Amino acid sequence: MANPLLNTGAAVQTSPPEHDQNAAHTPSSEAATAHLAWLAEAAGKGEPDQHKYLLLMRFALLNLAGFGLLGVAYVDGLIDRVLVSDQTNLSATIFIVFLAGLALCTHKIWQTSRDLNLLKDLDPLKPSRARTYLAQLRGHPADSRVLLASTQRLKLSHRIGIVRNFANSLVILGLIGTVTGFIIALSGVDPKNASDINAVAPMVSTLVEGMSTALYTTLVGAVLNVWLMTNYHVLTTGTVKLITGLVELGEDHARP
Repeated sequence: MANPLLNTGAAVQTSPPEHDQNAAHTPSSEAATAHLAWLAEAAGKGEPDQHKYLLLMRFALLNLAGFGLLGVAYVDGLIDRVLVSDQTNLSATIFIVFLAGLALCTHKIWQTSRDLNLLKDLDPLKPSRARTYLAQLRGHPADSRVLLASTQRLKLSHRIGIVRNFANSLVILGLIGTVTGFIIALSGVDPKNASDINAVAPMVSTLVEGMSTALYTTLVGAVLNVWLMTNYHVLTTGTVKLITGLVELGEDHARP
């Protein structure tokens, strides 16, 4: 009589393992699992948490110091002196344009800081610029990856370029104030009445008012330009770091 245990063993040996059949039909699942494991390993290489908001901290400290100096100037009466002396109100216009540029720079700083944090703590299930960039690189050769990296660099550079345009407009408005001030100053000068003592005083008053407008608008435009350009350089530093991180991440991902 045949042993039933032996027959059972033979049946088990002759039938293909169920695990092997499933494994043969799920190569894409294994690739996806390997990709997720790589993403988790890349995310673990990020900087410590205390450096996550370093860009925002630098931006906040810079503008805290700037507004502190502005407060000191207001207490000393310099702000009132500028506003009273400027009949064209160009100084106030320059300051409003500066505030608009600073608000825009704040938004760009926040965007860049968020992208940097998502790059450091890469999550394959969370939408981010890094995840989108990796999806674009998938399956492309080296030449295409270079083009995609250049495109990404142009996009990020264009995103922050408007802040620099605002800063440059402050200088232009200051120069417009300079020319306007000289026009005001010269408009009150009448060579025919130069020998008239009674006419000299009004001419001198108009000359002083015009020169005050010219000098104060130039000063306001130059100072606020330096302030906004300093913020722009902070934004540029963060953007360069973001571009470098994206390119390095893409190359690590494409490496076999």
